Amino acid sequence: MIGNDPLDLGGQIAFVTGAGQGAGRGIALTLTHHNAGGIAVNDFVPERAAAVVAEIEALGVRALAVPCDVGDHAAVTAAVRTATETLGPITLLVNNAGNAGPNAAIGSSPMFWETQPDEWDRYFHTNLRGVMNCCHAALPGMTAQKKGRIVTIVSDAGRIGQVRLAAYAAAKAGAAGFVRAIAREAGRFGITCNAISLSALEPPFDAEAMQQFLASDRAKAMLSQYVIRRLGKPDDVAMMTLFLCSDAASWITGQTYPVNGGYSFAV
Repeated sequence: MIGNDPLDLGGQIAFVTGAGQGAGRGIALTLTHHNAGGIAVNDFVPERAAAVVAEIEALGVRALAVPCDVGDHAAVTAAVRTATETLGPITLLVNNAGNAGPNAAIGSSPMFWETQPDEWDRYFHTNLRGVMNCCHAALPGMTAQKKGRIVTIVSDAGRIGQVRLAAYAAAKAGAAGFVRAIAREAGRFGITCNAISLSALEPPFDAEAMQQFLASDRAKAMLSQYVIRRLGKPDDVAMMTLFLCSDAASWITGQTYPVNGGYSFAV
C-alpha cells in the first residue's frame, strides 16, 4: 500500500456546483489532484466558472464550464446532460452552491416574524431546491452506472437554529433531511449520499485585507465562538468532500459531518 493514494477517485467525473470561487473552487481543485477524470464546473457567473476550468485544465485534467442557476430545474438538467455528453457519466455530485442565492450574501436579518414570505424564497431557491434539482438531474445516470457519491454542503445554522436566519436554517436543515431520504432510496444502487455542515469560512480577502479583518473587533468576537480559534478555509471543506467521494467512505451514507472548528457540538 505504500505510495498508493487511498483517496484516488479512479478517473470518475464530478459535477461541482458553486465552484467558481471559495469552497467550491477548492473542492473542484482537490478532486482534480486526486485523479478525477473530469470536472464540470458550475457557477452562476460564467467568467468565474471559466477561470476555474482553466486552472483544472492546466493540471492536465478535462474540465467544462456549465454556468447556470441551480434553482432553475431546466437549466440544471441541460447542464448535467451537456457535462455527461462531453466528459462522460457523472458519478460524483457536490452540491456546494448556497448562501442567499446567486445575487446575494447572507447577512443579519430581522426576527422571523418581522420578515415576509417573499423574503424566504431566496434561501429555499438555492439551498434546498437547488440541491433537489441537481440530484434529480444526476441520479438517473448514477443508478444506470450503479455507482455514485453525492455530497451536499449544509450549515450549522440548520443544526443548531441560528437567530435571525430562520429561513436559511430551515432550508439547510431541509437539505440535510433530503440527503438522508435520498441515501435510503439510492443505496441499493451503490450510491452514497452525505452532507457536510459548515460554520463560517474566511472571507475571500487579499493578505492585507485579511490582516485588518482578523484584527477587528468583529473578527475577534466571531473567533471566540470557535474551539479551534480560526475560521474555516476552503481546504477544510475540500478534504472532507474528497473523503466522502472516495472508496474510503464506501460504507458511509445518510450522515451529516460537522466541519466547523468546534463552533457547535450539536447532533
